[in-house]
Amino acid sequence: MQGSNVPFRLVVTGGGSGGHTYPALAAVRSLRARLAAEGRELRVVWAGSAGGLESRVAADEDIPFRPIATGKLRRARNPLRMITMTNIRDMARVPAGFWQACGLLREFRPDAVLATGGYAAVPVGLAAWLLRYPLVVHEQTVRLGLANRLLARGATRMAVTSDSTVPLLPGRARASTVVTGNPVRPEVLGGHGEKAVAALGWAGWTPGLPVVYVTGGAQGSAQVNSLVTGILPWLLRGANVVHQCGAQSVDAMNAAAAGLPADLAGRYLVTGFIGSELPDLLALTDVLVSRSGAGTLTEITALGKASVLIPLASSAGNEQWRGARQLAESQAAVALLDETTPDALRAALAPLLDDPARRETIAANARALGRPRAAEALADVVLAAAAR
Repeated sequence: MQGSNVPFRLVVTGGGSGGHTYPALAAVRSLRARLAAEGRELRVVWAGSAGGLESRVAADEDIPFRPIATGKLRRARNPLRMITMTNIRDMARVPAGFWQACGLLREFRPDAVLATGGYAAVPVGLAAWLLRYPLVVHEQTVRLGLANRLLARGATRMAVTSDSTVPLLPGRARASTVVTGNPVRPEVLGGHGEKAVAALGWAGWTPGLPVVYVTGGAQGSAQVNSLVTGILPWLLRGANVVHQCGAQSVDAMNAAAAGLPADLAGRYLVTGFIGSELPDLLALTDVLVSRSGAGTLTEITALGKASVLIPLASSAGNEQWRGARQLAESQAAVALLDETTPDALRAALAPLLDDPARRETIAANARALGRPRAAEALADVVLAAAAR
């Protein structure tokens, strides 16, 4: 057993998207706080793809970053269509990344390795497995991602977001699996709704009406934008709307609203991107209209928000559709699982806007599924794996 003053050494790997990167960041922050309370230091290296989101997040957090060669497998329903020069070229990079990861682990000698999925995690996770360093693999979605399906067989501990994921794991992995939930950044949980209107410069906000926050993700979504445009006059008669539409679509969305009466137009705030205002905006929001990625579902349930979910049809393994269906079946969200039209969005939103009690029931059901202490639970799993 290590002495209380001996630093804990962690290699974290995973990225390629916020869904893999931000849970890892939340776990690192939680582990650092836990160890600091015990008088210990956390020494961490983040291994991932050069130029990926994880490299920028690590730099912002002053975490040393080690680039590892990675290869992304572009999947298709027909396996033969996966045999492309791009896939072949990318897969050829994985062995180089594996040997780079082996060098990193031998040099750093971590107490544990935390892998949160994405193609960036594969070389490092395989190296940890081969070299017998404790490996914790965290899965954010209901079903296992391709990278985590590969790493699950060698994991010392598996951490999953949902109970329904456990039966999908290899038999050996089930015994070491802990349902932690999906870590959410603490700042998202600490918003103050009364600050959001001023922070956004929202002069036309009308008190007494519910607030609908529409988002298609950081880059926006043409589909979500089109659906909202189709019901905009109706929607604004009964709600204030913040629409994060993506930087490329701001002019088009403002043009769509140009013919609205002044009082309705004032209730509609179009923005390309939501930054530091996000926690306050989420606190102000009564109904969220969004995609159903793992990170979004985590925030919806941790905060307890009513939502209308529009799954991205092209998501890997159809994971967004599955996640949205799971919440809908628990009466914790409304989901457009079949028909995706303006009329379908209007039908989904109307009961939530017209009936505050219905809205609160959906929000309460979402809150019941939330695990706001998931980061602390994942930190526990990492420490347990290191002490095995």
